[in-house]
Amino acid sequence: MKKTEIIYDVAVVGGGPSGMMAAGRAAELGAKVILIEKNDSLGKKLLITGGGRCNLTNAEFDTRKFLEKFKNGGKFLFSAFSQFSVKETLEFFHKCGVETKIENEQRVFPVSGNAKTVFDALLKYLKKNKVEIILNSPVVDILMDINSNCHPHAGGNLDLINASLDPRLHGDDKVCVIKVKDGKEILARKVIIATGGTSRPETGSTGDGFAWLRKIGHAVIEPAPSLVPIAVKDDWVKKLAGLSLANVKIATFQNDAKQETNKGKIIFTHFGLSGPAILNMSRSIGELLKYGEVIISLDLFPSENHGALNLKLQELFKENHSKKFKNALHALAPLAAGLASAIVEMSKINPDTECNSITREERLALVNILKNIPIRADKLLGAEKAIVSSGGVSLREIDFKTMSSRLFPNLYLAGDILNIDRPSGGYSLQLCWTTGFVAGSSSGKSEHISN
Repeated sequence: MKKTEIIYDVAVVGGGPSGMMAAGRAAELGAKVILIEKNDSLGKKLLITGGGRCNLTNAEFDTRKFLEKFKNGGKFLFSAFSQFSVKETLEFFHKCGVETKIENEQRVFPVSGNAKTVFDALLKYLKKNKVEIILNSPVVDILMDINSNCHPHAGGNLDLINASLDPRLHGDDKVCVIKVKDGKEILARKVIIATGGTSRPETGSTGDGFAWLRKIGHAVIEPAPSLVPIAVKDDWVKKLAGLSLANVKIATFQNDAKQETNKGKIIFTHFGLSGPAILNMSRSIGELLKYGEVIISLDLFPSENHGALNLKLQELFKENHSKKFKNALHALAPLAAGLASAIVEMSKINPDTECNSITREERLALVNILKNIPIRADKLLGAEKAIVSSGGVSLREIDFKTMSSRLFPNLYLAGDILNIDRPSGGYSLQLCWTTGFVAGSSSGKSEHISN
C-alpha cells in the first residue's frame, strides 16, 4: 500500500473503551484524529462487560473512597480523577443519551440493560467529532524519537538508537510512525496507546502494546489474569451451575490460618465459583495456591451469628415439625432447591428424618455448616476467562496529569495498558473513561492542531 502523507495530530491505537473515549475527546478539542483498531469492529470487549449489560461505573462520588479500591495504584490517579471522575462520567453519558440506573453495591448500568447502548453512544461521539476510524489494521511497530536528553536508556541501547534513525522522527515537525500490517504507515504528532492488557484475548487484548513499549524502553510488569473465576475440586459445587447468591461472606484459609475475607454476590458455575465477591479475591487465591491447598469458606448467613441462626432453625423445624428434613430446609431464605439438597447431604442427617426428631447436636452442627461451607480451590481459570489482567506499564513512568509518558512527551497511555489493580464493580471501565478522557484532552490541546 502507498504510504500516506497525511499527518494526524493524534493517532489512537486500540478501539476499546479508553481508546474510543480518548479519540473522541481529542477530536472534540479540534485535533485531526485517527483511531486504529486491529479487529473488524470497535468495542468488542466493551460489548461483553457486565455480562453484556455494561457496568459502566460505580456510584461512589467521593473520589478518595473510590480510589481506595485501587490499592497502591490509587495514589497515582488523583490528578487524573480530579479532571474526570464518576460525576463527570455520568454527566457525559447522560448528555450522550444513555439513561443509567444504580444496582447492588452501587454498580451503574444503562437502563436498557444492554452494553450496546453505551457502545452506540461512544460511536456517535466519534462520528460527531469526525474521528477517522480504520479497522482490520493490526499495528506491527511504532517508531518514535529516542531523545537522550529525556530518555534514560537512549545513550547505551543500540536497539533504541537504531529505531530512531528515521528522519521523519526528528526536526521541528517531527512525527511518530505507526506501521500497520500490509505495509501501511500512519504519521502522527502524538500517539495514544490504549491496547488493553491480556484478558479475554479473543476480543483483541493480546498484549501487543506491551511489546512496543518494552522496545522503546518502558518498564512493563508482566501481566497475569486478574478478576478471574475459580475452578474448584468439589463436584457438588459444579452441579449448582447457574445458581447465584446475593449476600455471602467468603473467607480463604491456608494451613488452617485465615487469609482474607470478603462479602457479596457469588455465582456457581460448571467449573466452580464466579461472581463479584469471588473475582475480587481471585488474585490473592492465585498467589496462595502457589504454596499449597486453599480452602474457600462460605458463610450463607453473614448477618446472623451462630446463636441467632440456631434460633431460626428451631423456629423452622417447629413450623415444619412433621415434614421430612430434606423437604423443610428449602424454606430457609438463601437456600434454593439445589443448594438445600447439598446442605442436607453435608449435614449427615438422615434426609427422611422428621424435623421434630432432629437432635440439638445435629441442629448445632447444621448451624456450623451454614456458617462455614468449605470448598477446595483448584486453580484460577486462564486469561480467556479473566475480566481484566494485572500488570502493565510502570506507573512511575507516567505523568497522570496528562497521561503522557515520562520518556516520550508525545506518547500517552490509557486504560488496561497501565499496571493498576482494581476490583469488580465498575472500577475497570471508570479507569478507562478517566484515563482516556485525560489522554484525549492533553493530546488534543496542541500548538500543532491542524486547520
